[in-house]
Amino acid sequence: METVEMNSVSLKRPHSEDDVANADDIKRQKISEKSQTGNNSGQSVETVKEQPDKSLLEDTKNEIIPNEEGEEQEDEELEDSDEDGDPESFADMMKHGLTESDVGITKFVSSHKGFSGILKERYSDFVVHEIGKDGRVSHLDDFSVPVDDEDPSEETFTVLSDEDKQRLEELQLLKNKETSVAIEVIEDSKEKRTVIHQAVKSLFPGLETKTEDRDGKKYIIAYHAAGKKALANPRKHSWPKSRGSYCHFVLYKENKDTMDAINVLSKFLRVKPNIFSYMGTKDKRAITVQEIAVLRITAQRLAHLNKCLMNFKLGNFSYKNHPLKLGELQGNHFTVVLRNITGTDDQIEQAMNSLREIGFINYYGMQRFGTTAVPTYQIGRAILQNNWNEVMDLILKPRPGAEKGYLVKCREEWAKTKDPAAALKKLPVKRCVEGQLLRGLLKYGMKNIISAFGIIPRNNRLMYIHSYQSYVWNNMVSKRIEEYGLKAVPGDLTLKGATAVHIEEEDVHNYTIHDVVMPLPGFDVIYPKHKIGEAYKEMLVADNLDINNMRHKIRDYSLSGAYRKIIIRPQNVNWEVVAYDDPKIPLFTTDLDKLEGKPLPVLPTDGKFRALKMEFSLPPSTYATMAIREVLKMDTSIKNQTQLNTTWLR
Repeated sequence: METVEMNSVSLKRPHSEDDVANADDIKRQKISEKSQTGNNSGQSVETVKEQPDKSLLEDTKNEIIPNEEGEEQEDEELEDSDEDGDPESFADMMKHGLTESDVGITKFVSSHKGFSGILKERYSDFVVHEIGKDGRVSHLDDFSVPVDDEDPSEETFTVLSDEDKQRLEELQLLKNKETSVAIEVIEDSKEKRTVIHQAVKSLFPGLETKTEDRDGKKYIIAYHAAGKKALANPRKHSWPKSRGSYCHFVLYKENKDTMDAINVLSKFLRVKPNIFSYMGTKDKRAITVQEIAVLRITAQRLAHLNKCLMNFKLGNFSYKNHPLKLGELQGNHFTVVLRNITGTDDQIEQAMNSLREIGFINYYGMQRFGTTAVPTYQIGRAILQNNWNEVMDLILKPRPGAEKGYLVKCREEWAKTKDPAAALKKLPVKRCVEGQLLRGLLKYGMKNIISAFGIIPRNNRLMYIHSYQSYVWNNMVSKRIEEYGLKAVPGDLTLKGATAVHIEEEDVHNYTIHDVVMPLPGFDVIYPKHKIGEAYKEMLVADNLDINNMRHKIRDYSLSGAYRKIIIRPQNVNWEVVAYDDPKIPLFTTDLDKLEGKPLPVLPTDGKFRALKMEFSLPPSTYATMAIREVLKMDTSIKNQTQLNTTWLR
């Protein structure tokens, strides 16, 4: 096995797929460019000049990452920015972004010649199925609701008028000045009154009801049972003791990330998002299938959402006594289509066999580091250095790169005035990191940046530090592979259970590269005994950090470290090359297609284009784009893609 270093690579630029209706309006101009990948010679790669879609490489990865205590936690995207303006300005801004080499991603493990292809031309070309802790792949294949005598009737969902629902929602959310809402019973009967009582209690948790006579008419009166404490809390006393407290279901979603999806579900159900639990988040630009658990919401009520929600489907309902926890998943199974590939059958065969037999370098992917000229690892480094003025400056100062217009104005105001209140006024969205830091500065003052920074949710704060750890790890792994290749050598580390031990000279023949791990820097890890151990120290010294003192005066920012395999060999690897003519047609059926009985389009035997359909399973904390990078030999950074395509013809 040989390693191949990436020098420069051209790749096909995917177009924005979210507005498929406008796809025909985008004119493409194709050119051929000569490029070398590593030691390959004269690779001909086709690029497409068209409007960029920066969300394209939002990798739907396994988002559970080891934190500083060696636990697992949710990995969210810190940089969420969209371009404002024309494609040329976006391409120009993206010149300030990162490339793979900026974050230590420089090596390949396979020797095949790279080829081009379109990654995520359609979000439906990237499908992710969660693998649960029992090793079972989650699928949406059943819309039926468990039979339960305690469930309300279907009439519960239709008996209230839209006006009644509006008044009840305002009451539930304490937005009206009244203490109750009266609903007249038009067709008075005990059965009708019962249905209205059930409807209010089911659809508006936290409200109680009673029946009153007013002027000879019957009214259902809705009111708060226990004031604000009851707001949106599930009704404990009305939940059958024989039924598990949590309804587990499979969520199928298209082009929506997990937190967005849960916020939508909680809004429609009129409950707080924190009663939902899950094993890992899934990114936006994909079709994803995962298990969700929700506290004391009936399957019937959840199933009703299928009638009113776009791009979501809920199914495979069951009641259980436990929620789901981050980190419980075993991994994800990916189904990926790479369209308009240029590789020969031999190249593809070599690439996929290498992926199956050798694997890929387990780099942290580009989305770990942000999309602008201020990488997230720089902020993490400043936190570890206890340099809080720099932390504030890096987060708030103007920066080149693609960002939303209001963020640009906020940064400009901050640079001009250093006034948190004035800068905050420029932000219509206060939940972003910048808005939260400014609110903190407003509350605690400019001399207490530590407390101001503490307003940012803990997960987001820690992700800056994890980004720095990832930056160090990527660089060290590239050095390790450059120095020692793809074999285990004395001084390497391997895991015995959860404990890392050094590989000794006399035992080295018992290990392969797939056994070798490398540490994320911290106070509770050991380092390789060969040159790379010293390289860790040198890198941290250059960053004014002491590798032997990774405890921070603020406990949250003390890093214990963790271990990560340097090579990942995907499981269940399969692939197929198919021909097609129409770039808009799907090339495989999804879970929803199968449930709805949609047949797969008949594909020509000799179409204008070729696509590579690939499937593989990955463990947690690994990035699917890094596996795809190994197959195509491509730089997955947005900067690289937009620099290759700086002109778009419409």
